[in-house]
Amino acid sequence: MEKKATCPVETTLELIGGKYKALILWHLSAGKLRFSELRKCVSSATPKMLTQQLRELESDQLVHREVYPVIPPKVEYSLTETGKSLMPVLVAIRDWGTDYLRNHNQEPNCFMMDTEPAVR
Repeated sequence: MEKKATCPVETTLELIGGKYKALILWHLSAGKLRFSELRKCVSSATPKMLTQQLRELESDQLVHREVYPVIPPKVEYSLTETGKSLMPVLVAIRDWGTDYLRNHNQEPNCFMMDTEPAVR
């Protein structure tokens, strides 16, 4: 069997390139969040899309999903160590985007400008 060549940049973009994945990771850097809390943080995502993005992040071992055996069901999401290791990458992307916008006479305006990830 021939070994498939892999590109590190392509791999990283596949892992964090979903429409809401970077936002989810950034919010989870502050600690555990329940689905309803994530919905408030990423309000432009439909519940279906948020669920899909969380499942992909969990499958890629960037996010941990903890289900508690209580009624009503309680589910919390948190970053894995691998997920935490992405925070410097997300900060670099934010900073690059900030410079790009400013160089094109636009002022950045998003929640990431006001916060630093809790995990670095």
